[in-house]
Amino acid sequence: MPTRLEESLERDIERIRHQILEMSGLAERALRDAVRALIENSRQTAYAVILRDQYIDEKEKEIDRLCLEFLVRQQPVGSLLRLAYSTIKINLELERVGDYAESVARHVLKLSALPRPPAVVMGRIVEMADLAIPMVHDSIEAFVQQDPELARKTILVEPAVDALLGRLNTELIDLLREQQILPEMLEPLVTIGRRFERVADQARNVCMEVLYMVTGEYAKHPGSETLRILFVGEHNSCRSQMAEAIAQSLNQPKFVFASAGVDPKPIDSTTLQFMREKGFDLSRMAPKTIYQVPNLDHYQVVVGVAQEAQAAYPPGPRKTVYVDWSIDDPSRVQESPEEVRAAYEATYQFLSSHVRALVEAVSGNKIE
Repeated sequence: MPTRLEESLERDIERIRHQILEMSGLAERALRDAVRALIENSRQTAYAVILRDQYIDEKEKEIDRLCLEFLVRQQPVGSLLRLAYSTIKINLELERVGDYAESVARHVLKLSALPRPPAVVMGRIVEMADLAIPMVHDSIEAFVQQDPELARKTILVEPAVDALLGRLNTELIDLLREQQILPEMLEPLVTIGRRFERVADQARNVCMEVLYMVTGEYAKHPGSETLRILFVGEHNSCRSQMAEAIAQSLNQPKFVFASAGVDPKPIDSTTLQFMREKGFDLSRMAPKTIYQVPNLDHYQVVVGVAQEAQAAYPPGPRKTVYVDWSIDDPSRVQESPEEVRAAYEATYQFLSSHVRALVEAVSGNKIE
């Protein structure tokens, strides 16, 4: 027969699990309603998602309170302590899922006054949602059932959502170039796609917490030990490409570097020649937009090498450090060959010193 202490412990655990299930249900409903608002172009449904987000926020506070009471009253150790710790983190992941659903709804409102997006775009977003939303459900099921195998199985779905986001972004850029969508439609549609990609990320994070809770195995989040730096220029045809090439040459294994442009154009021939003389081959580099950067939300630092970059960089729920390195574009210099060369050399030296200083500051190591 269980003791009174054991009964009290089981009641507390069951109460926490029940609240997590309720919060997960609210988050899943918000996501599905956000998708429905997009498909049906329903402003009313979008507003409902936005207004109901407060219930998810309130539920987060309630679960935090229950977990704190559990820690104080039961003073758990071992697996029960991991349960409380993991629940607090899972609670935060679910609250973020609610935020992403609200963000989708707000962007649906932006799109409601514009022409309907092409069927291929709508289909791609629904395809992403049909993978991401079940991931949330299965991750919480793994938590409630303490099922590490279901958690591992759910984690394996996340790369497919990433791949769909890449396809969506490429399709949107192609449609924009073919004038099949309006320019003002690009940002809302890209953001909606990114939000569902982030939902899949949060579900993956929940599964990692489940693995820690059940097995004690601490599965670090992918990229948690890697710092991602993105260089953004106007056309990704000169300054940002130079900065990326210089950064890559430092051979820093804990850093990931990329570059993009607000309005991509082919790399300038003079830039190719100058960088070739410096020992860099940019001929195979393909200029791309910000939205074509894989895992854009995972970049912790964005460096703008052009004034246009800051206004164009899309804000998101996650905090990103923005650094302004605006410098004149040497490819626009229309003077003598000597003056053009001097402009490129000045830009190269500026970027080299700044890239090196940034990497040394973050890593804490002197680069030889």
